[in-house]
Amino acid sequence: MANEQHRKRPDDYFADWKEREALAEGIIPMVGQLYRKNNVKTFIYGRSLVGRSVMNIMKTHRFVRQVEQNELSEFETFPLLKALVELDPGPAHIDIGLLTVEFMNEANDSDVKTFLKSKLGNILANRELPLKKPQDIVLFGFGRIGRLMARLLVEKVGAGDALRLRAIVVRKGGDDDLVKRASLLRRDSVHGSFDGTIRVDEEHGSFVANGNEVKVIYASSPDEIDYTAYGINDAIVVDNTGKWRDDQALSLHLKSKGVKSVILTAPAKGNVPNIVHGINNNILTPEDRIVSAASCTTNAITPPLKALHDHFTVLNGHVETVHAYTNDQNLIDNYHKGNRRGRSAPLNMVLTETGAVKAVAKVLPELEGKLTGNAIRVPTPNVSMAILNLTLSRETTVEEINEFMRDVALHGPLRQQIDYTASPEVVSTDFVGSRYACIFDAQATIVNGDHVVLYFWYDNEFGYTCQVNRVVEQMAGVEYLSYPPTLGRP
Repeated sequence: MANEQHRKRPDDYFADWKEREALAEGIIPMVGQLYRKNNVKTFIYGRSLVGRSVMNIMKTHRFVRQVEQNELSEFETFPLLKALVELDPGPAHIDIGLLTVEFMNEANDSDVKTFLKSKLGNILANRELPLKKPQDIVLFGFGRIGRLMARLLVEKVGAGDALRLRAIVVRKGGDDDLVKRASLLRRDSVHGSFDGTIRVDEEHGSFVANGNEVKVIYASSPDEIDYTAYGINDAIVVDNTGKWRDDQALSLHLKSKGVKSVILTAPAKGNVPNIVHGINNNILTPEDRIVSAASCTTNAITPPLKALHDHFTVLNGHVETVHAYTNDQNLIDNYHKGNRRGRSAPLNMVLTETGAVKAVAKVLPELEGKLTGNAIRVPTPNVSMAILNLTLSRETTVEEINEFMRDVALHGPLRQQIDYTASPEVVSTDFVGSRYACIFDAQATIVNGDHVVLYFWYDNEFGYTCQVNRVVEQMAGVEYLSYPPTLGRP
């Protein structure tokens, strides 16, 4: 937004706040109507407005003002949203924040509706649903990633025209298993309470989350289930167990009636392709039936490495991950087949290996042999950090690196994978619930000629889950028209 577009300092900050608060309250029903009626999901600079509170919407506007150094506010976005509702668009993903900035810079004497028609002509005319029929999803395993996938799928069900969570598959833990599974979905020590209502229907062996009935199926092996007996057909199975990781083992899922394809939420072995959405998801074809969404760390480091390599050329480097402890470690010292991982996770920093760097080479072959890596598990339950220690092909500066990463995060094709913060006070808990693969910390950047040290936070649970969901959508064939066209799958 041009500097001349900045509004004057308000004479009364409180009165200005109350006006903007009222506008934010008015934004909520418009966003909801677009989502439920039109299957239109709206964003402000990549941040979803669907299901957000008044304060969250106001904070999103504030984020844009800080990182773009403009005065985007509810005063500007409200009229465009109102006009968009009146224009009755077809299914799409629309960044109303970017549209608003363009309107203020380009519209001149155009009225809002004329401007929107010029920008969204194909979206306004479109009436095709993202899928011909809803895609059935089954979660095989219901641990950390499985439950977060359930939350995300229920949240994003919208008009019900795309992905539908139909069942979870677990091993029965006791007579009260169903109640306990629902309770773990309802309450989470890290991510807080489920946003909505959950009821247990023991008679039908299911729970109902925000109106979505989810069958609970008990099984020990991927190949022993007849999903069609539960009314589930051509399902995509998301395997969250990590137990079956090569193509031979994962193909067991395909022997169960009603399964179309399988996605693994862990690094795969053998010939199974590891997909980092935003980087190499273009290799997916409708014929692919078994894929992996790689690891949380691979998803966190590959997008910035690609951006940096494309712009500066990375000659070599080292990646150190400071990772939250996981279920694979012990609460107290006990036997573990892995070195050091048997020591108490809540009490120790644990030096361990990471396969993420090798995985990066599979996703970005141009970096093969140029990176080393290691990991330290630390006594925090969620949110990790990746430190990229890189030698570039030319000298640069802190200012150039930070501005480059800011532009990548806000305007580049990887803006759904990379977020940006310039706050000098952020710590790990500030990124719990982040939907990005990683968040660049501009305050931590170190540059010495052609040598740079860059810090990226990532919610190794929910940020990764969002990346998995993007792969699921692509495997299902979910396609939305979007504005801007590179908005992608948020």
